[in-house]
Order: sequence, then structure tokens, then C-alpha cells
Amino acid sequence: MKIFTILLQMILLTVIFLLGEGIVRLFHLPVPGSIIGLAILFLLLQLKIIKLSWIEKGGNLLLANLLLFFIPAVVGLINYTDVIKQYGIQIMAVIVVSTVLVMSVTGLVAELVSKRKEEKSA
Repeated sequence: MKIFTILLQMILLTVIFLLGEGIVRLFHLPVPGSIIGLAILFLLLQLKIIKLSWIEKGGNLLLANLLLFFIPAVVGLINYTDVIKQYGIQIMAVIVVSTVLVMSVTGLVAELVSKRKEEKSA
């Protein structure tokens, strides 16, 4: 029964993802369909149309195996060894700078949110 529940939850998540993909194709949006799907899922959760318990186990399974989804992309880099040889240092610099920037902004936003929550509860 548990595996059937997880399967249904993953089907629901897939339908929302496909809905996002369909919206992108229909309106020719310059945004990935997965991002639109995440926004739809967020709205459905916030508006309490979908309960978290309806997708939690399926989402946790996908998150637990997230690394497997990156293997094809990494293997695909083998086709671009000439690009990596030519621009490898620049690519690494962009990755390092953007990672530090994202971590810093995330930390600052988390700190601001934490301070606001403390002010409201005080």
C-alpha cells in the first residue's frame, strides 16, 4: 500500500510538472517548464488546494535520489572536452563566484526573515 501511495504522489508531481511544461509551450515563455511547475505547486500548497501530505512521501523519495538525475548531465560533459579545455578556468570562476553569491544572499535573506519572525513574536 505504501508503494502505491508514493506512486500516486509522484504521478501528481509529474502532472504538475507537465502542466508547467504545457504552459511554457502554449505561451512561448522564456522560462523552464519545471520552474513554472514549481510555482504552480507552491500556489496550490499555499492556497491549500493540495495538502503537503498528498505529495510529501513522493517528494522525499525524489529528493533522496536527486543525485541520480544529474548523472546524464555530467556524462554529457564528455562531449564538450574541447570547450572545457579552452574555457575551464573561466567556467570554474563563474561557478565559484555564483555559488558564493547565492550562499551569501540566501544567508542574508534567512537572517532577515529570522529577525522579522523574532520581532513579530516579541
